[in-house]
Amino acid sequence: MAKENILVVEDEEAIQELVRYNLSREGFSVQEAASGEEALERVHKQAPALILLDLMLPELDGLEVCKRLKSDERTQHIPIIMLTAKSEDADVVTGLELGADDYITKPFSPRVLVARVRALLRRNKREESDKEETIQIQNLLIHPGRHEVLVDGEVIPLTHTEFQVLHLLARRPGWVFTRYQIVDAVHGDDYAVTERSVDVQIVSLRKKLGDAGKKIATVRGVGYKLEE
Repeated sequence: MAKENILVVEDEEAIQELVRYNLSREGFSVQEAASGEEALERVHKQAPALILLDLMLPELDGLEVCKRLKSDERTQHIPIIMLTAKSEDADVVTGLELGADDYITKPFSPRVLVARVRALLRRNKREESDKEETIQIQNLLIHPGRHEVLVDGEVIPLTHTEFQVLHLLARRPGWVFTRYQIVDAVHGDDYAVTERSVDVQIVSLRKKLGDAGKKIATVRGVGYKLEE
């Protein structure tokens, strides 16, 4: 079986060596990049299974790299774990809104790092299998593979997180999801994202979808559902 390839984007040699050693020991193939520009070149030459991306990079920083990769149809499917030495929540939230899938704050445990990588790879494989099926609920059409939502044939621009929330609800119309379940499914575990942020995403979705947004129903005291 071919080894899954992980791209480590980190300019500190000591951290780069630590990550490479632990991932290689667990059976992964590891590529490295010390700058944002080099990372983009490597990704476009050979797409990795996952990217470990330091936010504090020289010149082209990690947030800009994340933004470029997640806005490109050719690379937006690649899961990204942010590595950050910062304590500010703003950078983490910005990264997640740009489409990053997880984050780890330095210093970190190598065992936790490997566990996060494995968990995200498993989740990404499940999501990729879900993307094969187009979902249509009356005049609402969702193309998971294209990351595209249409209402009455008109494309509705959604953020990465808004799309994930809508796709989750649409996969099981009529099923009630709690705010915690939505956060867990969309962002995974251990994120600096509150259940209150789900309400913000729902309000934005309803506004962007227009009349179709009325299908997203609030179940008081529980959460939300997409009506059939």
